[in-house]
Amino acid sequence: MSGSLVLDSKMAAPTRRKDHHTLMSDSKTARTEDPSRRRRSHHDDEELVHFRIVRFMMESGIKLRMTSVPMATAAIIYHRFFSVCRLQDFDPYLIGMTAISLASKVEEEHLKIRDVINVCYRTRHKDKPPLESQTELADLRQAMASCELLIMRVLGFNVTKELPHKYLLHYLKSLGDWMDASVWNRTPIRDTAWAMLRDLYHGKVCLQHKAQHIAVAVLYFSLLCYGIEVPLNNQAETEWWKVFSDDISEEQIKNIIEQIMDVYDLEKRL
Repeated sequence: MSGSLVLDSKMAAPTRRKDHHTLMSDSKTARTEDPSRRRRSHHDDEELVHFRIVRFMMESGIKLRMTSVPMATAAIIYHRFFSVCRLQDFDPYLIGMTAISLASKVEEEHLKIRDVINVCYRTRHKDKPPLESQTELADLRQAMASCELLIMRVLGFNVTKELPHKYLLHYLKSLGDWMDASVWNRTPIRDTAWAMLRDLYHGKVCLQHKAQHIAVAVLYFSLLCYGIEVPLNNQAETEWWKVFSDDISEEQIKNIIEQIMDVYDLEKRL
């Protein structure tokens, strides 16, 4: 990491794994999930940790009544941070909780910090009583403030990224008008596409492709799952996916689908 992104030790203290308090990740969990402690040297091990953290973020977001766009933004902020920083250096639960709060500000769906802390704490520690100590609450609030500044600096104060949601909404509407109404209405293509889009944020595929390409791939995959073909596609001069995004190839679509399937494979390995 370049010198311009390094905070002083006092500012970074609440997020460093080696000396952060244990309100979000208790000592037992830290030993379990820290790659350096368990000698995890493979990329797959870190992917499993990230999957688990994003699932925690999604569960917390649902409880906080966040809509899909802020939740997606939170996941992207989290993944971008750990694309730069090492997992073993930071408490991923604290980074995830802070990403939720930051995303709510970015997408102007503001949440109270106290609500974010309480919900995330209860989601993380289901077997513990609610957080009542004002000292512990103040500690987490301070940790989040320091963590938010750290994330902002690591990401160069650029925490926005174009999302596939608006494109998928448009593509579904257009394809629905194109398809036979009876086939479209009895097949849950829309619900499947939105579910896939939500699920893919558990992995880093959301960082690796253009928003339009992800939307096309999700729609292609949904149609493939139900064996639905777009009418007259084989006879048309331009494939239906190129109508939506003229710079994407079928090979790129299949590559994105493989990455989505890899995310689902992670869930089986938890």
